[in-house]
Amino acid sequence: MTPTVVAIHLAPEAAAPMVSVSAAQALPGVGLAGDRYALGGGTWADWPDGEKQLTLVDADAVAEVAAELGAPFTPADTRRNVVTRGIDLPGLVGRWFVLGDVLAFGMKRCPPCRHLATLTGLPLVRPMAHRGGINVRVYSAGTIAVGSAVRVVSDAEAASLGAPADRPVPV
Repeated sequence: MTPTVVAIHLAPEAAAPMVSVSAAQALPGVGLAGDRYALGGGTWADWPDGEKQLTLVDADAVAEVAAELGAPFTPADTRRNVVTRGIDLPGLVGRWFVLGDVLAFGMKRCPPCRHLATLTGLPLVRPMAHRGGINVRVYSAGTIAVGSAVRVVSDAEAASLGAPADRPVPV
């Protein structure tokens, strides 16, 4: 199975309902155009620069959590921007990869918080502890669309796509 983007969600402001879109414009150093974090209004917008530019979650992990809870729970309910299938998201932490033609770097895991549990009314902190997805920094402009491939790239390819030459690993 080719790792792919299976859904994209944006919210215009903190705690606003997520809106499903077929494609979104990625802005380097910012995130997805029209999303709360790119607009500076996400709940966690004051966290270190780069940590919340883009968030990814695995569709199958979300389905597992829903089954365990015995409750309706969808990828949009996770409040992550990009839903993927077929790639180990924690394995992208500390690595360069592309979503479609957008260069990205996996910053850290994105475990759920009590805020998410409050918004959904579901006890998500433990069930999603290791399935909450990852936080990503965006390094090149481009479009991420449903159906876009997700693939790891070498440091050399990342450099050719716009990774900073002055430091091999983002800080």
